[in-house]
Amino acid sequence: MQLRSEFLNGYFKVCLVLNIFFYSIKLNLLKVGEQKRKEIGSENKGEFIFGKRNYKFMFIGLAIIVLGFILMSGGGSDDPNVFNEDIFHWRRIRLAPALVLIGFGMQIYAILTRKEDSDSKK
Repeated sequence: MQLRSEFLNGYFKVCLVLNIFFYSIKLNLLKVGEQKRKEIGSENKGEFIFGKRNYKFMFIGLAIIVLGFILMSGGGSDDPNVFNEDIFHWRRIRLAPALVLIGFGMQIYAILTRKEDSDSKK
């Protein structure tokens, strides 16, 4: 019984030391993060992450994705005993998934293109 209590006592000491160690690391990271946030916040206050062109491509891509999912829907039967051949229509199998993939490609393009700076236009 005494051996078990000594083990638990040592275990709790190790846990306490590790807890203090990780807490000090956390405090240091918070200080560094706060300094970075102050530096970044003072540089570009009130700016959006993406430019106007990027947002246009994002909304176009989103509209294409939504259109693809709308074209994919339907084709079901009201009666579960009757099979409806419309689920294998080319619009649902080929066109709609292609539109969804094109829409996702537009989203990726919108994210990866550079933001146009107002300084570069002048």
